[in-house]
Amino acid sequence: MPGNAFYEHEMKQENYDAIRIEKHPNGVVVATLNKPEKLNAVDPNMHLEILALARDLDEDPDAKVMVLTGAGRAFCAGGDFSPSQSRFSGDRIWRQARQFLDDYLDCEKPIISAINGPAMGLGFMIALLADVVYAARSATMGDTHTLIGMGCGDGSQVIWPMVMGPYKAKYYLMTGETFSAETAEELGLVNFVVEDDELMDKAMALANRLAEGPGMAISASKMALNKQIKAVANQVLPYSLMLQKFCLYNSEDAAEAMDAFRNKRPPEWKGR
Repeated sequence: MPGNAFYEHEMKQENYDAIRIEKHPNGVVVATLNKPEKLNAVDPNMHLEILALARDLDEDPDAKVMVLTGAGRAFCAGGDFSPSQSRFSGDRIWRQARQFLDDYLDCEKPIISAINGPAMGLGFMIALLADVVYAARSATMGDTHTLIGMGCGDGSQVIWPMVMGPYKAKYYLMTGETFSAETAEELGLVNFVVEDDELMDKAMALANRLAEGPGMAISASKMALNKQIKAVANQVLPYSLMLQKFCLYNSEDAAEAMDAFRNKRPPEWKGR
């Protein structure tokens, strides 16, 4: 349970560059993905920092609840595959992808995501690893991996079928179709859709309520459910990541999608 003295340390802004950390006296932490000029797209540095967030939250004795949101007009546009981000091609990133789900599912303290704008691919998966998801009414979301010639391996195949069933999940994951916040709520992917200007107020109201509640009981209630999700992740995630990696390095369509993105043109799919 939370508060193991052996691991205790503080969440500090000095340990983060791509994420803004705001700590409130009652134990609520607001973590804001802070690359608005790139719609908070996840580069390798941000990837490491998001990975650290769950561990830091769990190990900080003064932190009780975290609200995760994005700066500017997007929550997170997904992975940053611009030419300068070649470090995404190393094997380390695949190990981190697996660790990512494990660390968030093992975090004993509540996490609330507040989707303030587009949340795509990895960006949407980050939001879905929270315990409660709020979305602004104008937000859009989806998993668009197939539109860059890759299988989705960030965890969508774990979470999505559990909340909407396999057939709806396969439709959206195969097509890469994006959808509105209202559709996400209907599909079970978000808990609450709220007006844009009320998003943080609503998320913070729940965060304050949980921070002031019986922390051990709240933790015990979420962790048993997370073990169910993790059991599915243990079966599905290694296979989905392996297929995603195979697509990236072997698919002509993946190479074509990257070239098209960098040259700002539509891709010409070859079907292989």
